[in-house]
Amino acid sequence: MKKLLFLCSQNRLRSPTAEAVFFEYEGLEVESAGLDRYAEIPVSTEMIEWADIIFVMEKSHRNKLSKNFQPFLKNKKVICLDIPDDFEYMEPALINLLKKKVLPLLGTI
Repeated sequence: MKKLLFLCSQNRLRSPTAEAVFFEYEGLEVESAGLDRYAEIPVSTEMIEWADIIFVMEKSHRNKLSKNFQPFLKNKKVICLDIPDDFEYMEPALINLLKKKVLPLLGTI
């Protein structure tokens, strides 16, 4: 069972979409959170420790994650998906982009 954590800024559009999409896949446990202080669900050290793979949507998210949670990121795989904040929740183009970027990585991780 692979545990995936998807992170964006507010946990309102991109990362909850990713959580909903990959929740449907067998063999995956999925959570999402936001890196901003006022995120719907703020990321916690427990979430980071729980995750096998952490997906961030932008390079700035990786930087913020490293800055705020560095001690908990040892031996963690952090992958930047380079998905800009241009999509609505569950927008078909976002779903397709997430599948295109994430699914190939799951077979090799």
